[in-house]
This record gives sequence, structure tokens and C-alpha cells, in this order.
Amino acid sequence: MAVRKPQRIPDLAPEDLSGRQKELFDAIAGPRGGVVRGPFAIWMRHPDLVEKANEFGNHLREGTSVPAHLSELAILVTARFWNASYEWFAHAETAAKLGIDAGIIDAIRKGAKPDFSDPVEECVYDLSRELYDAKFISDPTYNRALEIMGQEQVIDLVAILGFYSMVAMTLNAFHAPIPEGAPDPLPD
Repeated sequence: MAVRKPQRIPDLAPEDLSGRQKELFDAIAGPRGGVVRGPFAIWMRHPDLVEKANEFGNHLREGTSVPAHLSELAILVTARFWNASYEWFAHAETAAKLGIDAGIIDAIRKGAKPDFSDPVEECVYDLSRELYDAKFISDPTYNRALEIMGQEQVIDLVAILGFYSMVAMTLNAFHAPIPEGAPDPLPD
């Protein structure tokens, strides 16, 4: 397990928030159990950025053609690719609750290719890994994704991968901590 690094940007205390930051904090915290953590806690220091990121993130969670369980699968692939422990911590349980098999989650966590019984899940995994590893999607992978998922879902999936890569980079760059007492979920 990775050694925890000191958080580079401490969370803002409620009394340190400007009026606009307080409004944004409340808007972001509402659907997240009353807390603002991870990248949003970092971005909170830049109100325009956090506002747009929250809008885009909400759209990707609730407004795309990609079913929620497939979105969470793509986020786990992203978290593992970037070794973003907080991102993994924030999404692994949700992926499981939405029906992603525990064996698939554990294989991704360990950096291994999972055994899939669902061809759509396998397509999401393969496209995501290929895009991360090769920086491109080959014609066979792309054509398979179009056939299985359709163009709209492929576009939405790539947008999800891009957004959560930005999240992972933010988390890693600023050493966003996982909650105190929780073990680091990702092996080195």
C-alpha cells in the first residue's frame, strides 16, 4: 500500500468561505451527503472552476446515455490507471451497489484484466484500457464499441473518461486524502 503524503491544499473552513464559495459549497455538498471532499474541495478555491466542474460532473453522472453501472466501471478503470486512491475509494462501493461484480472490481484494483460475463462491461473496460494505454482507440475496438454501445454512448464514455482523468490528476497532484482511518485501497 502507498504511503500517504501530506495534503497540499487543506480544506477550507466554513468561516473562510466567501459568499459565492458558500453557495457553491452548499450546491455541491447537497447531493454528496453534506460534504465537499476530493477534487471539489481543491477546486473550491477557484469558484468559476468548481462551478463548471460540478455542472459537468453532474451531467456525466445523471445526463448521459451511459448506464450508471458502466460509468462507475469506467471510473474504476480510470482510478486504477492514475493510481488515484481517493477516486477509487469514492467509487468502488457505488460500482458494487450498481451491480459490478466484486471479482471484476478486485481484478481492476489489482491491475489485472477481469473475467467478464457481460460483453458490454467488457467493451467498456477494453475501450477504456486501450485509450489509456495506447492513447488511441484501434479500429477493431472502436467498431466493436459502436456495435455494442452505439455512437452516443461511445462519445459519452470518452467524456466520462476525460473528466475522471482530470479528477484523478487533481487528486494526485494535490495529495487529496482518503478519509482518516481508511486503508489505501490501491496496491503500489
